Amino acid sequence: MKKTIGILAHVDAGKTTFSEQLLYNTGSIRNIGRVDHQNSTLDTNGIEKKRGITIFADQGKFTYGEDTYYLIDTPGHMDFSAEMERAISILDYGILLISGAAGVQAHTTTLYKLLQTYRIPTFIFVNKSDMDSFNFESIMDDIKTKLTKDTLFISSIDSIRNMDENIVEFIAERNEEFMDMYFKGNYNQKQVEDAVIYLIKEQLCFPVMYGSALKGEGIDNFLKVFSSLTPTDYDIKCDNTFKGQVYKIRHDDKGNMITFMKATEGRLQVRNDFTFGNEDEAYKEKVTEIRIYNGSKYEVKSEVCAGDVFAVMGLKSTRCVTQHYLNPALQAKVNILDDTDVTKCIEKLRILEIEDPMLSVNYDNETNSILVSVMGRIQLEVLEQVVFTRFCITISFEKPRVQYRETILSPVVGYGHFEPLRHYAEVQLRLEPTPRGTGIIFSSECHVDTLALNYQKLIESHVFEKVHKGVLTGSPITDINIVLQDGRAHQKHTEGGDFREATYRAIRQGLEKAESILLEPFYKFEIDIEEIYLGRVISDIQRLRGTFKPPIQTGNNVSIKGRGPVESFMDYSMDLISFTKGTGNISLIFDDYDICENKDEVIVGIGYDKDRDVNNQSSSVFCSKGVSFTIPWDEAEEYMHTKTNQ
Repeated sequence: MKKTIGILAHVDAGKTTFSEQLLYNTGSIRNIGRVDHQNSTLDTNGIEKKRGITIFADQGKFTYGEDTYYLIDTPGHMDFSAEMERAISILDYGILLISGAAGVQAHTTTLYKLLQTYRIPTFIFVNKSDMDSFNFESIMDDIKTKLTKDTLFISSIDSIRNMDENIVEFIAERNEEFMDMYFKGNYNQKQVEDAVIYLIKEQLCFPVMYGSALKGEGIDNFLKVFSSLTPTDYDIKCDNTFKGQVYKIRHDDKGNMITFMKATEGRLQVRNDFTFGNEDEAYKEKVTEIRIYNGSKYEVKSEVCAGDVFAVMGLKSTRCVTQHYLNPALQAKVNILDDTDVTKCIEKLRILEIEDPMLSVNYDNETNSILVSVMGRIQLEVLEQVVFTRFCITISFEKPRVQYRETILSPVVGYGHFEPLRHYAEVQLRLEPTPRGTGIIFSSECHVDTLALNYQKLIESHVFEKVHKGVLTGSPITDINIVLQDGRAHQKHTEGGDFREATYRAIRQGLEKAESILLEPFYKFEIDIEEIYLGRVISDIQRLRGTFKPPIQTGNNVSIKGRGPVESFMDYSMDLISFTKGTGNISLIFDDYDICENKDEVIVGIGYDKDRDVNNQSSSVFCSKGVSFTIPWDEAEEYMHTKTNQ
């Protein structure tokens, strides 16, 4: 069987060392590398080696028994969570590492929730059992409190095959069919093993084991259990039509695109082609080479089939389309420090954007600035190094700024009319607020007898083709359902671009009428400190506009969980480290958007003038007796044809 597995953990939990042990114990590598020795197999990039952290999701390959495993080592730092999340999307099984010294940390919780969201069956390995402070029972309580109560400690595969009573009872509590067999005493070894496999697949069971990756303890035992309880069915899918998922894109030293993907069904051969574009402008690209990577090395293959994780050469139009649940809350301005032309710098940054779409490279014409979206400061430092190493361009980033969003308080109807001479389109849209995190949604209530379906689809495409700015700060709007209520076209004069103008103006006119709400991004945080600093930290949290739950004390150490605005908490880690003399630690996880409490201060600071934004106009254009004229948004409704005919 072929299996794709991913190793996930909070930074410094021993994830890369665990991956090295899996590769070493299965004979895939001859020597165990270490992060601190800069010789780990899966941290292949020079920046990773220098920093001692995993930045890119690299692939290893090993065999165990009759199975082939593709191992994805993911970044543990929050700043590189987009890379981690793209890797999660192709996993068959996840292995969540928990530090035996630190227990379940903030980012551990986020990783667990992501695995749940992507429906990835998950095993838990508690690492660093060799430490004097290791207490497995305490860690298990921590897991059950913070992650899930559906944990099942498995000491060895024999405990399942010998039908250990604790395991049998665990199954019976979660499987009604097995419960009947349990009460009748009518079950066998295979039924117990099959039941555990089923519960794991359904995420009703999370097997837990422990060991020390650094010393190689518990690794072989983990492999025996893991291999026995993780079946896949790719063998029966190889004759289907080829389907694959792109999870990573890189470029070689010559600028050639390398597309990393997983085959979920069928076969792919060298010289096979893919069709891109649409019916009007379809074009084909051929696969010129197939590679299966193991660290920085690879072997060339003529064919791959379902279950394989591989890379192809020859494709130029592939993109990663994973829907991300962790999104960047910061945006930073790029400063070019050498004589590189702005256009060239943007061109190179676009290459990085193809590799990491979350960067969202943008050029602001009003300020002549290059802007990129990021998760945090460490990502900016790495980007500076990447741009210099790969493109020989020296850049720096200004202090990142929070990416605000705007929404509306209550429903409102917006009108847009565009009628220069020999043009015509009118759109009537209802804007409705939706729950946080919904984004922009489109629906139509307009009958096709009123406005043809092709025009309705055109309006929908115009809703989503650009980022619509709010009227308070010029920030993108979000959490709004845009409903097409009515529209008008002209049999002779309407052209495609007319509905673009009318749609944009209708949205903007609705925003002008609405009561807008400014949203700011929030972090969920967890702070670990010595007891003597508790008063100072609580005072800081309140000063930074944060909220927190009752502190949890363990000996002389205190853990505080809470929530606060990104704008005020993004630099707090430096203050914390300073006044705790390096003993304090804070984990910050993006926790969506919420109402900005210091709205007036932010609006003044940004200084956005909606009336001077020529790219986002709320006025409408009409025509009378062959002459076009513009009507401001607050008077335009009187001229609307859709409103007149109601």
